[in-house]
Amino acid sequence: MDISIALLAAATGYLFGSISWARIITRLVAPGADISVIREPVPHSDVVFESDSVSATAVRVHVGTRYGCLTAILDMLKVALPTLAFKLWLPETPYFLLVAAMGVVGHDWPLFFRFKGGRGESPILGGLIVIDVVGLVIANLVGFVLGALAGNILVLRWAGLVLLIPWMWLRFHEWPYVAYMAFVNLIYWIAMAPDLKQYFQFKDAAIDPTQEELAGFLGMGIRLGRWLDRYSLPALWSRRR
Repeated sequence: MDISIALLAAATGYLFGSISWARIITRLVAPGADISVIREPVPHSDVVFESDSVSATAVRVHVGTRYGCLTAILDMLKVALPTLAFKLWLPETPYFLLVAAMGVVGHDWPLFFRFKGGRGESPILGGLIVIDVVGLVIANLVGFVLGALAGNILVLRWAGLVLLIPWMWLRFHEWPYVAYMAFVNLIYWIAMAPDLKQYFQFKDAAIDPTQEELAGFLGMGIRLGRWLDRYSLPALWSRRR
């Protein structure tokens, strides 16, 4: 591996990842909106969930679902396109994995915005579309099944991300792919730590929202949470009893 090309790949990924589409779109369509903080009341309590993630979720909450979806797509593309460029340029050497990994770092801690960014889910998806779209689909399908069996939207959302680590070895049998997936998992969980800390505090305080309510204040899709409340294995078993 050429160190100069590796540095170029890392810098390219990080700088593209540092583009904050959430801020750009908000300034264009809703200049007065403050997306720096999300505050969502936790159902059946006086607790308020707070997140400082400047992301597609923040745009959805403050500006609207349409612009939140647009932000997510652009956040995927800002990693997918430079990753694809390096893969086409040097397909035999894993520089493109470095681009994708550093794109997530740039998104979470952007150079242009005092290192305050999002959590990294959309950039991870963008990189995986180029690196292994088959694995992305399979892992998320398995995650969906596990989430339905557990009746938990957090399992449904995150199981696939973790399962992609062993999948990369099964798929490619090359350590750079496994290292890439382990690294982006680590970065994602570090960025998610403040939100996860609040979630576990809710559990300690015996606050037990439904999956629909949990999906609502964590921005995971209310309809999906409602489906779990009705049709997941624990929900069906509870009704049968």
